[in-house]
Amino acid sequence: MLENIPAAIGHALHGVRNKPEDLVWADPAFADVPDIIQLTSPAFPPGGAIPAAHTEDGEGISPPLEWIGVPPEAEALVLLVEDQDSPTPKPLVHAILPGLQARDGRLEPGALPGKTGPGTVGTVGRNSFWQRAWLPPDPPTGHGPHRYVFQLFALDRAIDATAISGRGALVKALHGHVLALGTLTGTYERS
Repeated sequence: MLENIPAAIGHALHGVRNKPEDLVWADPAFADVPDIIQLTSPAFPPGGAIPAAHTEDGEGISPPLEWIGVPPEAEALVLLVEDQDSPTPKPLVHAILPGLQARDGRLEPGALPGKTGPGTVGTVGRNSFWQRAWLPPDPPTGHGPHRYVFQLFALDRAIDATAISGRGALVKALHGHVLALGTLTGTYERS
C-alpha cells in the first residue's frame, strides 16, 4: 500500500517520525518493569534488517520469534509490534497477539494470520489498518530506514483476547499488570 507513495513524498516526510518514547514499552507506567525477557528472531539479528519475505515487498509472512526469561509467576504474554518511524501521530501497529502462554517459547514463520494465510495462533488484536492480522513492514519509499519494535509483555493475569480491539485497549489492559518485558528491533527500508 505505502509502496505506491512517490519517493519525493517519502523524502519530504523524512523528518516526520515518532519518538522512542511513543512506543508502548516506553510508557512511564512501565518504567520500573524489568527488561528481562530475551526476545530474538532466527530471521534477523537485533537491530538488523528484516528479510523481505516478512515485508510487503515479499511474501509478507510474520517472522519467527523466540523468547526466554518469562517469570514463573506470569499468567499470560502479549506481543505487540510497532513501527517507531512511521510518519503518523502514534507508532503504526503491525501486530497484537494477546493470548500467548506464559512460558518461554517461540512463534514459527507465518504464525500470525496475514496475506498468505490464516496463521497458526489464536485470536489477534487489530493492527493500525483494523485488521486482525500481521501487517507486513511497508515504509514509504525514500523515507529512510524504519525500526520495527517487537515488544513482549509478561502479565500477572490473563486478558480477554477478544476485548483487545487495538492499541488503546491493549495499553489499558497492560497498565498495572506487567511483570517483565523484552524487546527486539528489526529494520526495513525502501530506497
